[in-house]
This record gives sequence, C-alpha cells and structure tokens, in this order.
Amino acid sequence: MAYDPNNIFAKILRGEAPSFKVYEDDKTLAFMDVMPQADGHILVIPKFPAESLFDLDPDYMAAVALTTQKLAPAVKRAFKAPGIMVAQLNGAEAGQTVFHLHMHIIPRFNGVDMKLHARQLADFELLKQHAERIKAEIK
Repeated sequence: MAYDPNNIFAKILRGEAPSFKVYEDDKTLAFMDVMPQADGHILVIPKFPAESLFDLDPDYMAAVALTTQKLAPAVKRAFKAPGIMVAQLNGAEAGQTVFHLHMHIIPRFNGVDMKLHARQLADFELLKQHAERIKAEIK
C-alpha cells in the first residue's frame, strides 16, 4: 500500500485537522488519541510520510523513539500510573488503523481494562484537560 497523504495524521501535521497537542519538535508531534484506550493515551508521530516502521527514515525513527522516551514519564506522572504501555503497530493485520507510523503511549493500572482500539470518541474537553496535565509534566 502506498502512503496516503490524506490520512488523518497527515492532515493534523498540515494543520487541516484539529488535535490536542502535547509536544512538538522539528521531527515529531505528540497529541492526544481521540479514541483513547485509557485516559492519558497519547500518540507520537514523525513529521515524515511513512506508513509503517518499514518506510520510516532512520533519523525520524530515532526522533520518534526519543520523543516517546521523553513523554512516557510525563504521562506516567500526570496520571499517577504505575505502568506505561508503549505500542507501535504495522499493518492492518497488526491492528494499525491509521496508516501513518505512530507510537501509542498508554497509562496502565492493575485491574483496569483498556478500551477497544479506535472505537469510541472521547469528550474533547476532557482530552484538552489531559493534554494540559501531560504538558505540565514534560521536563
């Protein structure tokens, strides 16, 4: 499958679709997942048109990894989570639903099940509040 420049993450990067930004640098953007599997679920994407891990320029993969490493502790602190799940899916068969490479950072708690992936939109006011909580914890 060829990269689709009209996927929702490409539109977010171009400013054509709204998002609740948490962090941005010259190679990456992080924002709230609008269909979160748990409160505080964020996505980290490269500013590079890559459908999957197999298409991503290595410098951008390094940048995505560094941003993920920087933001995961902020999410953990903001939501007082004992654990953090980091996931990256490649291909529909693996569960990828938006075909622009992205990392999921999801707070995890014992005894709390995650919601199903990409099923239900969250309240946008709540996402805005969650984004501010995480931004306050970025060091």
